[in-house]
Amino acid sequence: MSEGLFDVPGSASAEPEFAAVEFRGAGELVPLAVRMRPETLDEVVGQRHLLGPGSPLRRLIEGSGAASVLLYGPPGTGKTTLAALVSTATGRRFEALSALSAGVKEVRGVIELARRRLTAGEQTVLFIDEVHRFSRTQQDALLAAVENRIVLLVGATTENPSFSVVSPLLSRSLVLQLRPLTPDDIRAVLQRALADPRGLGGVYTVTDEAMEHLVRIAAGDARRALTALEAATSSATGGAVDLALVEASVDEAAVRYDRAGDQHYDVISAFIKSIRGSDVDAALHYLARMISAGEDPRFIARRLVVHASEDVGMADPSALQTAIAAAQAVQLIGMPEAKLALAQATIHLATAPKSGAVVAAIGAALSDVGAGKAGSVPPHLRDGHYAGAAGLGNAQGYRYPHDQPGGVLAQQYPPDELVGVDYYTPTEHGAEREVAARVGKLRRIVRGLRTGPGSGKSDEPGR
Repeated sequence: MSEGLFDVPGSASAEPEFAAVEFRGAGELVPLAVRMRPETLDEVVGQRHLLGPGSPLRRLIEGSGAASVLLYGPPGTGKTTLAALVSTATGRRFEALSALSAGVKEVRGVIELARRRLTAGEQTVLFIDEVHRFSRTQQDALLAAVENRIVLLVGATTENPSFSVVSPLLSRSLVLQLRPLTPDDIRAVLQRALADPRGLGGVYTVTDEAMEHLVRIAAGDARRALTALEAATSSATGGAVDLALVEASVDEAAVRYDRAGDQHYDVISAFIKSIRGSDVDAALHYLARMISAGEDPRFIARRLVVHASEDVGMADPSALQTAIAAAQAVQLIGMPEAKLALAQATIHLATAPKSGAVVAAIGAALSDVGAGKAGSVPPHLRDGHYAGAAGLGNAQGYRYPHDQPGGVLAQQYPPDELVGVDYYTPTEHGAEREVAARVGKLRRIVRGLRTGPGSGKSDEPGR
């Protein structure tokens, strides 16, 4: 079962002997993640947006709510814990099924048991893990029991229930989205496990480096963090757990990377320069270092978008589209899956032809504007959509390019003092080679040039 052991202390599903065991005496038998499962709302870490005063989930746990809920979120964020609290905090009986192993027969069996209990005045909480894996028939079997409140359903799913749960069941339930735990949340979970008698009871100390590595590899999953801590402490010969021990226990090396220090800036600088230098392998190496170190994927995506225009530009206009698509993928699907989109964008940009012409063009234009070269807009280009505009000479004499067969004609567009100034100088790299030829032709037509191409001079400077 992907959410771990369901037999939590105090639940109706647990064997009496197990429920009564004090964890200090069963520390080697019961996983640390199960021993440290919160027993009260005050012990729940994270999910403040769902547990605030008056929130549906808090009212449900405190016994004043009666709606079935679907808890939607990544692994290790507390779905099973919250389901157990709904039953233990309110005195309801707790039954757990996993969609990985239960069928319609098991579902109907629990419902019938809950129906008999209800006649005796006892309510039942039915927790279904991985509810999105239930077939339509299995989900339909729950409808009447949920609607008539024979059971209070708490479903857990790692997938969006809007796409994986049938509409009738969805409409009868509150959908509550759990968020990944923050690094501070994970750190609090680990520190509590180190100190709490149910956990490690203050026997071990963890160095700051080791703690940060445990937080990073957890990736927002409390269960993963506690499992890694348990593996490290079980290998410890003394009471101290250092970085080397954690690395050896979880078989994952710590990446030397300070998200707020020199390494952050050095690695992103090397990443961009490797892409600019068309070394796709080096670029992927630095991308992997950032991903492994837990760098914010949105930061990486922003740098890719900037680089697409800064160093590729018109040599491959599709590079910007790829970079933006990768940034959108980061927002839509998040990590770890979004690493594929980031890698694809990195490969595209690193292998694309390069051009710095976009940077040079906007830089030159901004330089002229900053130097005060911002003359009046030519009268024929000014807005003419108001009374009196024609009397001022505005929009008079403007020639509509689409009236010409080629869609381009001779006409002055820049202010008088900037006529004939070239800002954009295309390279001969990639797609920009074709742009270069086109730009030359366009300039000659628009400026009414009668000299040879490339002279940069116009015979009609006032046009």
